[in-house]
Amino acid sequence: MKVHPFQVPKPLHQNLIVQVDRELVFYDKLHQHAEIQLTLIVKGKGKLIIGDSVHPFTDGDFFVIGSHSPHLFKNEISDEMVHKISIFFTETTFGESFFALPDLEELQVFLNSSKEGFHVVGNTEAIHKTMIALPNLEKLDRFICFVQLLQNLISADKKTLTNFVYPKRIGSSQGQRMQTIFSYVVTHFQNDIDLKTVSDQVHMTPNAFCKFFKQHTNKTFFQFLIELRIEHACQLLKREDDNLSILEISEQSGFTSISNFNRQFKKLKNVIPSRFVSQQKTNRPTMNNA
Repeated sequence: MKVHPFQVPKPLHQNLIVQVDRELVFYDKLHQHAEIQLTLIVKGKGKLIIGDSVHPFTDGDFFVIGSHSPHLFKNEISDEMVHKISIFFTETTFGESFFALPDLEELQVFLNSSKEGFHVVGNTEAIHKTMIALPNLEKLDRFICFVQLLQNLISADKKTLTNFVYPKRIGSSQGQRMQTIFSYVVTHFQNDIDLKTVSDQVHMTPNAFCKFFKQHTNKTFFQFLIELRIEHACQLLKREDDNLSILEISEQSGFTSISNFNRQFKKLKNVIPSRFVSQQKTNRPTMNNA
């Protein structure tokens, strides 16, 4: 297994690639491609692993993923299909100097911000409508909507996805190790993981593994592991249909100590878990009784 140099399928006689995914499982291998990726999660919940970071996703979330940025969407498995719509393009999709045209100078702001990737926060209604419409539009209308979408993204409120920008493609052997590590951690993060066990997965000494992981993610292995566990805990805390206690959620997220869970949660989310639950209830929309 490796960081796959993914080739995005390009339709015949089309430059702009619009892809609709309706599956039980999103493509779940760590991969990278030359194209910038714009993705709307129409339906689905899970975690986006990108570069050195982990981010939750749910219905309506919109992400911009930079060129050659290793990533994967890991959705929660259920009997229902997940659904996302993505646009793929490069800076040369419409010609070598298209984005360098003086009339399109404003779009350079978007290209610069796309390198780190970002999650659009706040009102995404206009973006959502555009992404839903795109797959059914003819070529010219699709292109016009695409440019308008980029313009909207320039002024949208954003949250950076990763501060670690990959200057080049990950090599085959390095990519194989990173994919093996991520696959193991995503599968076993709810259990106790020690350095010896995870470093054995890629046939490295713990010391060499720590240096390798820090070099390729800009953070320590345990920083990454804790972030993954906390994001999983957040998903459990947001569920209305589960009656799990905070202690049970702590344990199901891989923490053996409730005090450590509370401490790490507050460090990453700036609130304790119980306060996080209260905030979710306050922000949850209420149904109007007719």
